[in-house]
Amino acid sequence: MEKQYRSIVFYGNYFYDFYDTQSKKVQMKIDWTLELIASIHKVPETYLKHLENTDGLYEIRVQSGSNIFRIFCFFDEGKLIVTINGFQKKTQKTPNNEVEKAQKIKSDYYENKRK
Repeated sequence: MEKQYRSIVFYGNYFYDFYDTQSKKVQMKIDWTLELIASIHKVPETYLKHLENTDGLYEIRVQSGSNIFRIFCFFDEGKLIVTINGFQKKTQKTPNNEVEKAQKIKSDYYENKRK
């Protein structure tokens, strides 16, 4: 059994709403990428990258053929990754509305955690 360096937690239905709309091939690539992130100590930026000018947001980076997907996440309590919304990337720059949505979901997560 592989060592787990990170637990991956899905907050709300945001990730599943995105995941369920993807093809089986893309779902398999997402699953593979999440397993990689959970099971290796130092994750290359190819798969997990901090988003500049954000308060601790990261993007899980998935490529399937010529399609590029991003799944936002953040760390909580050390090694815990909480995955939130995802989208198919169609431009070079990550759309601001997607980043804003992720930041709103992150704020909502911490608000609910405090209750």
